[in-house]
Amino acid sequence: MPRKSVLLVKTSSLGDVVHALPAVNDAINEGFNVDWVVEESFADIARQHPGVGKVIPVAWRRWRKSLSANREEVRGFFKRLRETNYDQVIDSQGLIKSAVIAACARGPKAGFSHTSAREPWSAFFYAERYQVKKEGHAIDRQRELVSAVLGYECLGDWRSGIERAPTMGNQVFLLHGTTWTTKHWPEAMWIDLVQKLVLDGMRPLVTWGDEAEKVRAERLVAVGATMIDRRPLDELIEILAVSALVVTVDSGLGHLAAALGVPTTGLYGATSGNLTGCRGVRANFLQGDTMCSPCVSKRCTRYVGPELLWQSVAVEPPCFASVTPEAVLRRSSELQ
Repeated sequence: MPRKSVLLVKTSSLGDVVHALPAVNDAINEGFNVDWVVEESFADIARQHPGVGKVIPVAWRRWRKSLSANREEVRGFFKRLRETNYDQVIDSQGLIKSAVIAACARGPKAGFSHTSAREPWSAFFYAERYQVKKEGHAIDRQRELVSAVLGYECLGDWRSGIERAPTMGNQVFLLHGTTWTTKHWPEAMWIDLVQKLVLDGMRPLVTWGDEAEKVRAERLVAVGATMIDRRPLDELIEILAVSALVVTVDSGLGHLAAALGVPTTGLYGATSGNLTGCRGVRANFLQGDTMCSPCVSKRCTRYVGPELLWQSVAVEPPCFASVTPEAVLRRSSELQ
């Protein structure tokens, strides 16, 4: 019997794409052929999995600036999208934009129910809708949806399917860049961690994504870190993969490191390590322990209490007061 064909629509963001890998790996191991529609910036992640068939990049982030100027490219995307008649099309993003893409593909459509999707109206584009609790980790939600649609049990341990063999060396990649202010680990703690790693004979690496991150990275270089300039995602993947350790705030690259099987310690304050934390065969995390953590807020407005200090300096945001460099090193040592 020929393997059934599946088109997965999971376009962005970087962390969300990584979180879909275990579900994709499950489906492939269950005997399904899986193609994947993904934002062009993250297509290299889908290509990392040896079992994924056709990767169909979509450039919505770029096209939306001027649909008329990109109409030929848009037309080419939809032509490629409709080349195959799939046994099943799954929108595991749960947004209107992803639902529209799924609706234009050929094959029966399925996705989250309106009570489970991030954008409830997306559910009305599917013939089959599945309720998946919102409280679970993003990886678990992806696996539960895909297994329900394809009709197999989602049990036990999982793999991302892109794991690499562990490496021995002294390279430690410090992923200090993230989005919300409340996700940022205090810079003074990054500096102290760099100094401790250097004294321990390790080689801390830093990179950057925007000018603010570049300035912070330069200050870390001043105390012993090595700068890795901006580069394509496929090149960053190879650098991450040969690291002995990754220490990361809540960022897409941190999730990618964990999926690669690199020893990874995630640092979480305003966001929840239990719901969106780094997961992998060699990953763990530290969670801030203030009463208001995780607040899932872009601004720190909920902390009520005394000023929390580290080395006589006020910690901002306060939820990171317990996530000290010493605690990070202790937690990371558990991964060895």
